[in-house]
Amino acid sequence: MSVTSEASTTWKGTLTEGTGEVALESSNQGPFTVNWKARSEGSTSVTTPEELIAAAHSSCFSMAFSAALTENGTPPESIETTASVTFIPGKGITGSHLNVEAVVPGLSPEDFATLAESAKKGCPVSQALAGIEITLEASLA
Repeated sequence: MSVTSEASTTWKGTLTEGTGEVALESSNQGPFTVNWKARSEGSTSVTTPEELIAAAHSSCFSMAFSAALTENGTPPESIETTASVTFIPGKGITGSHLNVEAVVPGLSPEDFATLAESAKKGCPVSQALAGIEITLEASLA
């Protein structure tokens, strides 16, 4: 069975002076405001396409890592992942950095690092982002 997720955006105005709203149609969340100023300069109150990609990447990686740890016989107690997606105006999205900390009883730091790297490569969002550099910083809590 396949699942298709949908989001929609309504944009009004020019790139630099306009504004838009993103709605997550499948989960009925939003709308969330987007604009060029937030995208090119940063914002704490307006989202960006890169923040939405970071949300997708951090959640996908966490799921893939949880599956890998469970298959290894060392299910996690918790996983906390932050994805930091970098955008450079005029150049585009240049990278995604995953920073993960997890509580996994009975797992060596070496096996933890190996499984984290495998999850990074196997995560469907990582695969979709194959055109950019993806880095990983992983630590046992």
